[in-house]
Amino acid sequence: MKIPSSSATDLNKKDLRHMLTMNEFTKDEIDDMLELMTLLKNARKDNAIPELFKNKTVGMIFEAGSTRTRVSFEAAATLLGGHAIFLSKRDIHLGAKETIEDTARVLSRMCDVIVARTNDGETTQKLTESATVPVINGLDTVYHPTQMLADIFTMQEHLPEGKELTDLTVAFMGDETDVCRSLLLTCTKYGINFKQIGPKKYHMEEKWLQLADKNCQESGAHYEITEDTKKVSECTVVYGDSFYWTTQVDEKEERLAAFMPDYVITKELMEKAAPGAMLLHCLPANDKEEITREALEGDYSVAFDQSENRLTAQMAIIVYFTRHYVKDPSKEVREQHQNKINAFLEKL
Repeated sequence: MKIPSSSATDLNKKDLRHMLTMNEFTKDEIDDMLELMTLLKNARKDNAIPELFKNKTVGMIFEAGSTRTRVSFEAAATLLGGHAIFLSKRDIHLGAKETIEDTARVLSRMCDVIVARTNDGETTQKLTESATVPVINGLDTVYHPTQMLADIFTMQEHLPEGKELTDLTVAFMGDETDVCRSLLLTCTKYGINFKQIGPKKYHMEEKWLQLADKNCQESGAHYEITEDTKKVSECTVVYGDSFYWTTQVDEKEERLAAFMPDYVITKELMEKAAPGAMLLHCLPANDKEEITREALEGDYSVAFDQSENRLTAQMAIIVYFTRHYVKDPSKEVREQHQNKINAFLEKL
């Protein structure tokens, strides 16, 4: 007797969406996610989060190390009444003994969401092509959308009196990282102005600027790519990230020489920013490299609020992308199955 799949493989495909980059969403959709974050954060404050993911599972593929992304997704699933399974590259056969496509198909039959932190965007894309549950990009070499949602929410929480998100100008101090690239596109999509401030050698590539140009035509935002640190005076948000990442350790000395000391976020640099400017940092922070401890601990720093909001974002993401098919069965259906199983067990 073949029993129909009890997993999300039978989803109506028109309702299935993935999250590869924030650039694929409209401003209205981003606003919906932000409002959902507000509701869930308030519920958490009162220890009253609804079990909107009860008896459901997040499968988390992590090819690279993580603190915030891993912990926030695991905690989010638990708080929503579900469960998360961590799968490092040592635990599964992703792309080795088993194809990426088959991994996606198998996890889709056992899990309700797949989170993937991969070493290249192609792997994440392949997962979406075969998965029948939502695939969430937890960071690849191109984009970091879950970070962006937390960032925009944090900016919204700490807006100056009488200001809107679209009144902000974000200064990213440093290299064209996945975070920088994602910020450029997310900000210009939403209508927030953006500046990348750093050495010319590490400026944004043209292909990303073309996408930003299209966003600006629709949103009215503008961006600037510059070496001039004086431009920070026009910015209400100053954003820091590492000047090198794990795949760039061999370039560390060259990169530090290029960025330091001019592009390091210091107390003095923050004093040159627009009045009331806030400081964000995606963390981990490298003290005395891209940022000083004094700046990170300043009254204007909201970096640890930003970090906490990774949890807020992940709760919203899980709910937003599963809202069409995570439904509680009726009391009658539960009792029906319980009675059948109990009757069988009594005969054993």
